[in-house]
Amino acid sequence: MSWIRFSWQTGYFPGIACILTAGNEKIMNEKNPETKILSHREVYSGKIVKLHVDTTLQESGESTMREVILHPGGVAAIPVLDDGRIVLIRQFRYPLGKYIWEIPAGKLDSGQTPLDTIARELEEEIGYTAGTLTKACSFYTSPGFCDEVIHLFIARGLRPCVQRLEVGEHITPEARTLDECLEMIASGEIMDGKSVLGILWFQGNAD
Repeated sequence: MSWIRFSWQTGYFPGIACILTAGNEKIMNEKNPETKILSHREVYSGKIVKLHVDTTLQESGESTMREVILHPGGVAAIPVLDDGRIVLIRQFRYPLGKYIWEIPAGKLDSGQTPLDTIARELEEEIGYTAGTLTKACSFYTSPGFCDEVIHLFIARGLRPCVQRLEVGEHITPEARTLDECLEMIASGEIMDGKSVLGILWFQGNAD
C-alpha cells in the first residue's frame, strides 16, 4: 500500500523507532558505564512486576538514580487463518480504562518456554490451536525503565477450540485482512506497540 512504507533492513518507519533482537543480532561490546551501585532499594514486589531503585556512580563521579521494573517477559503472536486474515483481539485494559485492539499475547510463566506459553495463550484468548508456530523476533518493550522482552511468533494452521479466558479477561477475537490491520495502524485504531510491530514485521516477511 502506497501510504505505508517500512524497511526491515534500515529499521525505518515514519513515526516509529524500534530495536529488534533477531537471529543475526549484533553484539555491542561497549563498556558498562554504570557498574558501581551505591545503593539498592526494593520498593515493590507484586504478582507480575518488581520495582527497585538504585543509585549508580557515573564515570564523571556524579551519581544517578535509576528506577527499574523487573518483568518476567512475554510472548505475542500473529495468528494467520487459512484465508490469510489475522486474528486480532479487542481487550479491555484497566490502566487505560477502555478496550483496545491487540494481537494475542501473554506473560511468561516460570517453567514454561516461550513456545509453550504462546500456544497456551492462543487457545485461551482466541480459541484456536496452532499447527505451526514460527519464531519471528524478540524485542524490548520499554528499555528506559523495564527489562521486559517479548518473543513474537507467527501462528499458522489454526484450528478452532474452546476459548478459555481467565478471570478478569475481557476479550473478543475478530479477524481482519492485513490491509485492514495496516489501515487500523495508520488511523490510530491500533496503538498497542507490540501489535504495531508484529503486524509490520508480518507485512515485511509474509510469504
